[in-house]
Amino acid sequence: MKEMAQSVFMAGILIGGLVLGELSDRFGRKPILTLSYLLLATSGSSAAFSPSLPVYMVFRFLCGMSISGISLSTVILNVEWMPTRIRAISSTAIGYFYTCGQFLLSGLAYAIPQWRWLQLTVSVPFFIFSLLSWWIPESIRWMVLSGKFTKALQTLQRVAAFNGKKEEGEKLSMEDLKFSLQKDIALAKLKYGILDLFRVPILRRVTLCLSLAWFSTGFAYYSLAMGVEEFGVDIYILQVIFGGVDIPAKLITILALSYLGRHVTLASVLILAGGAILGLIFTPEDMHILKTSLAVFGKGCLSGSFSCIFLYTSELYPTVIRSTPLPRQTGMGISNMWTRVGSMIAPLVKITGEVQPFIPNIIYGTMALLGGSAAFFLPETLNRPLPENIEDLQQWYKPAKDTKLELEAEKEAQKIPLKSSSPGLGPS
Repeated sequence: MKEMAQSVFMAGILIGGLVLGELSDRFGRKPILTLSYLLLATSGSSAAFSPSLPVYMVFRFLCGMSISGISLSTVILNVEWMPTRIRAISSTAIGYFYTCGQFLLSGLAYAIPQWRWLQLTVSVPFFIFSLLSWWIPESIRWMVLSGKFTKALQTLQRVAAFNGKKEEGEKLSMEDLKFSLQKDIALAKLKYGILDLFRVPILRRVTLCLSLAWFSTGFAYYSLAMGVEEFGVDIYILQVIFGGVDIPAKLITILALSYLGRHVTLASVLILAGGAILGLIFTPEDMHILKTSLAVFGKGCLSGSFSCIFLYTSELYPTVIRSTPLPRQTGMGISNMWTRVGSMIAPLVKITGEVQPFIPNIIYGTMALLGGSAAFFLPETLNRPLPENIEDLQQWYKPAKDTKLELEAEKEAQKIPLKSSSPGLGPS
């Protein structure tokens, strides 16, 4: 029943992305982040006292939901608060804390062999994290789109003071705030439904390619993560190795994101991961070191893919899709949903190994190759501002020559220099 429990946990992550994502659009990123921390602490601690497997699965389902809420809120807040030049660095830095958690989990699991005490130990700290999350500022875009201008102005002034620009923050008025974000306010009046992600050609292309990349990343990642017992290496040591590979993998990923671009990086790591998984088919069973090396390399590539695709998705979807409430979920949530579907299906695919042992790896590796290929059909976002509307996204697909001619024509028609009326508030 281990695979079943794992699939139930992943189902919780899937449902959490749909439910908590919509609540985040309605009530704000910060409250949902705090609520998710509290839910994870409560359900995780309760799982430690489960009297039966069905009860355990219920609490693990709730744990999965809360993890999804934490991930989505963290990504959105990071993208909307961090400046463009360090967005890739901050996203990767957040990923390194996931790596630290893997190291810590290995040590705790070795020191605490009783699963109930281990479950309780890793759950209780989230009560503290729920309190600490109150110090995180709410999304300015969300507050403006929700009509909370006074609160948005106070938050900006507080952040300006934190960044050592208190005087600039105090000069900022309500009129300056509305003028600076008038485009966001106008975009908020546009109504986009979930069907528009597939009805509008440019959005359909982005959604389908990202969905395939998300699905293949989660699908292949959990095929390796859940197969640690198959490589003939001590499970605690292998867990440490699996966590350790994230350090160089994410460092290489951040360099590639900053210099090579997003879609080249995403395509490369997924294709390399697919090749490594397919390589396991041709590796003799007694060559444990080679099998472990291929698995670790593939896992490192897929960790890099997670770091890349979170950032890439948040940069690709226009503000009207990324921040405007949809009937069921934002563009980020819809794409992220597919990695949860992949992680749910991954344990079930292992059943095909009863027919032929190599069939699961063929499926896992092929999907990774397909996901990497889909990345080549996406535009590059390196050093570009976040797209505000669908027209901005369409502009990225135009040839550079056409774009240059349009810019020259616009300058010739306007002949008016752009000027910002709001003072700078520093990095945030």
